[in-house]
Amino acid sequence: MIAIANDHIGYELKLEIIQLLEDKKLKYKDYGTYDTTRCDFPQYAKAAAKAIIAGECDKGILICGTGVGISIAANKVKGIRCVVCSEPYSAIMSRRHNDTNMIAVGSRVVGVELAKMIIEEWLETEFEGGRFIKRNEQIHEIENE
Repeated sequence: MIAIANDHIGYELKLEIIQLLEDKKLKYKDYGTYDTTRCDFPQYAKAAAKAIIAGECDKGILICGTGVGISIAANKVKGIRCVVCSEPYSAIMSRRHNDTNMIAVGSRVVGVELAKMIIEEWLETEFEGGRFIKRNEQIHEIENE
């Protein structure tokens, strides 16, 4: 199950991403917002992130104007590793090496087709493990300080 959340700026792109998920027959849960009425993103980022930590969802997709603010909010939830991506390579490497469990994109930064490509690559890439396990454990140690 994939959590998806956005602010008002990200709403239109979220609809496109939902269509991508449906086309790929991937299950998702929408944590809002559900229209373009101005809103604040932290509550939506938190709801989606908490769903991942609770085990209700495996991964999450976040969308705001730049992807930055909503990813910062999500990363405040212990155990979340959210990356902001504007191109596919970083999305791939964030999964391979950092085992990211959320991705954020900016609807004012990337177009619809590029956003779909970024998210597809991120969803299809697996964590490599190996030497990256130690690095991720070190990140968790910092988080627990």
